[in-house]
Amino acid sequence: MKIVATVNAAWNLVNFRMGVLRALLDAGYEVVAITPEDTASRAILEGAGIRLVPLAMDSAGVSPRRDLALLAGYMRILARERPAAMLGYTIKPNVYGSLAARALGIPTLNNISGLGTGFMRPGLLNRVVRGLYRVGLAGAHTVFFQNEDDRAQFAALKLVRAERTVLLPGSGIDLDRFAAAPPNDPAAPLRFLLVARMLWDKGVGEYVEAARMVKADHPEVRFGLLGGIGAENRTAIPAETVAAWVREGVVEHHPPVDDVRAPMAAADVIVLPSYREGTSRVLLEASALARPMITTDVPGCRDVVADGVEGLLVPAKDAAGLAAAMRRMIAMTAAERTAMGRRARARAERDYAEQRVIDIYLDRVARAVNRQHP
Repeated sequence: MKIVATVNAAWNLVNFRMGVLRALLDAGYEVVAITPEDTASRAILEGAGIRLVPLAMDSAGVSPRRDLALLAGYMRILARERPAAMLGYTIKPNVYGSLAARALGIPTLNNISGLGTGFMRPGLLNRVVRGLYRVGLAGAHTVFFQNEDDRAQFAALKLVRAERTVLLPGSGIDLDRFAAAPPNDPAAPLRFLLVARMLWDKGVGEYVEAARMVKADHPEVRFGLLGGIGAENRTAIPAETVAAWVREGVVEHHPPVDDVRAPMAAADVIVLPSYREGTSRVLLEASALARPMITTDVPGCRDVVADGVEGLLVPAKDAAGLAAAMRRMIAMTAAERTAMGRRARARAERDYAEQRVIDIYLDRVARAVNRQHP
């Protein structure tokens, strides 16, 4: 029995979904990935026994012509593959992949891992995105959400049928692979690290401004950025802007890496001033590594961090508030920060183990392929 998983970038499956995909293989399913071509990710997927079928996608574009071509591509591939069910991730696969699957009688299980730029900003694009979701998710067998705020908003807007929704603990975290890291040398200068694609919506601008403020009082403290530049996103930060920050000396920038464990463990505090998340993968990784965090009091972030427990919460889009939280972290003793990190690890073990996500997916996929609705 075949299951198709589709997303707008193959690395998304490799980095965030392999636990679920491997569990499906172990359960006896054949797994096929439909994503844009990616040579490096193809090798990893095929090494795990997952066949990749390439399909070009303009993930950030709004061209009706290209979107119709995407729909036709899904129709062609799904008609040939004839899977028992389709797993959808990210907006265009969730919309156009689902439309094609529904036309062919293939049940879909869609994952809303975050609302995205188009949904967060008012205006025409917001209305278009809502309409696309309403059409794409209309016949879904299951729609997974990663926080209760997103689920409630979709239900209130009548974009999904509430009885078809399921709440996941994010994408889960492999607690063996992301083992608790020992504290760093307390005598060394404190190191803050923001891990994210270089997008304004991730709060990168506020982070840099807060770093300027803090460096005025604590020039020894180090501020790092870890993440890719040039993402296909309307809020992408130009490479020259990042380079100017580095030349100024306010932050260091490190390109993305395949394995974030070592650079995250080398930091003392992980920072994510995002405007909204599904459930932040970065915060789950930081929690598993036993690192205290500073993040925003928004959906998908406050779900992982309670203020004063696993880290500190600040208002979104508030550089001064972020700087104040950084100063609080600096003023703490190493033992106090370590205690926060240990509480974060304990919460990850209690609430966010990857096996919980896997068990929910296996149950829902079994129901879908057997045409059993909730």
